Amino acid sequence: MSAGGAGRGGPGAPPPLPLAVLLWLAAGAAMSGLNKWIFAVHRFRCPLLLSALHMLAAVAVGRPLGRLWLRLRLRGGRCGAPAPAPAPARLYLLSLTFCASLACGNLGLHYVQLDLAQLVYTTTPLFTLALSRGLRGTCHHPLQYAAMGPICLGASVSLLSEVHFSRPGCCFLLAATCLRALKSIQQSTLLQDEKLDSITLLCLMSLPSFCILFLAALVLEVGPAWDGSLQYDSALWACILLSCLGSVLYNLTSFYVISLTSALTIHVLGNFNVVGNLVLSWLLFGSHLSGVSYIGIGLTLVGMFMYHNCDLIAGYWHARLGRGQMKPD
Repeated sequence: MSAGGAGRGGPGAPPPLPLAVLLWLAAGAAMSGLNKWIFAVHRFRCPLLLSALHMLAAVAVGRPLGRLWLRLRLRGGRCGAPAPAPAPARLYLLSLTFCASLACGNLGLHYVQLDLAQLVYTTTPLFTLALSRGLRGTCHHPLQYAAMGPICLGASVSLLSEVHFSRPGCCFLLAATCLRALKSIQQSTLLQDEKLDSITLLCLMSLPSFCILFLAALVLEVGPAWDGSLQYDSALWACILLSCLGSVLYNLTSFYVISLTSALTIHVLGNFNVVGNLVLSWLLFGSHLSGVSYIGIGLTLVGMFMYHNCDLIAGYWHARLGRGQMKPD
């Protein structure tokens, strides 16, 4: 997929980037809420098994969807030369990182509230920035480095009054945050450098990921948790099914957004989603926003503006400096 084809219509045309971003944000919020509901309300004590079911859903949905996508592209005359298959080692390493990030994230949600998980995840752009610089040598605009401060601080401040601390949960969430940053960089390499599309990448990595997670769940969870205390009713399985479908949509849209932007940009947008959730909660449910929340929203918006308008800000600043130097004494 390329950015140039994102705005064209017709059979097999990829969705526009703004729509993909909205779907990604909605799927991520829905999946996090469903997972926490599964753990807290239904007392489902197998987060690794839930992650394995997410990957099984990707196998079941991704492969037929990939064939349908290819058929639509052929009908629309958009199917060029297929991208060469990436090295298996890269795919297996991505699958391992992907599984570890999913498992740590779900283990973290098992211990802490969703608001604390979101607070820890606001540091993901910092991890991504550091890892992309260290692993890929990617250079960013100085203002993008500066924007990380208000973006991460603002999203954290927005949730500051809602924190419920748990040491094991925070350790799992910090590990998940670092692994999410690493996973995004690996995905960016395969999607942009190897020229894979989102559906192909999901199909290639879903089966190895399922095998890793399912084996881990069998060893660590299924035996110890099988004491009859879990309530396997229809409501639980409905939530699990919705969570699995949400994970497929979340992965596909996140891959697509990364292919058109960067690993860092998608996590910056993810921090903006924290602010959006607060505002939406206030509009729909009448939740109270404190003064600290408003300060956090303002900081995040300032950071977002700095990140996406670095050239504009730098050009304006240089123009002002130039005019100041030209003034006579």
